[in-house]
Amino acid sequence: MSNFKNENTEDQFIEKVVFINRTAKVVKGGRRFSFSAICVVGDGNGKVGHGLGKANQVPEAIRKGIEQARKDMRKVAVTGNSIPHEIYGKFGAGRVMLKPASAGTGLIAGGAVRAVLEAAGIQNILTKCLGSHNPHNLVRATLDGLRNLRTAEQVAARRHKTVDQISA
Repeated sequence: MSNFKNENTEDQFIEKVVFINRTAKVVKGGRRFSFSAICVVGDGNGKVGHGLGKANQVPEAIRKGIEQARKDMRKVAVTGNSIPHEIYGKFGAGRVMLKPASAGTGLIAGGAVRAVLEAAGIQNILTKCLGSHNPHNLVRATLDGLRNLRTAEQVAARRHKTVDQISA
């Protein structure tokens, strides 16, 4: 996992490479290698997206992945530096439990899930990977969970009520 930051853009994004996969195609002269890179981009303030770039060289695959991730960026519900409520994200066989934590707990997550949460700017959270540990599925499951989060204000507005009415 590496961290790439662009100094030349006015918007400072957190760019992370989650996983690089090498695949080989056997041809007449030997093996031809190609690479795929799963990348996550976030602004550290509740916006996050992911991308998958494929190319014959690693830097080109990373560039394509980051470009794709920037296009995929969407706002997620964040309260302070945690999440509003517990949720399960699902994608394929990968499931991720995301649970809010009190201040000072830190980011309790591993690998692919940690990269997504760091890019989103979430600092206090408990997570657990259930089912598949495939980085593709975990990144997509984490994003599914984050994108399905709703704050009390959003729920109240949807029901045409006040926050006090729904929390009672």
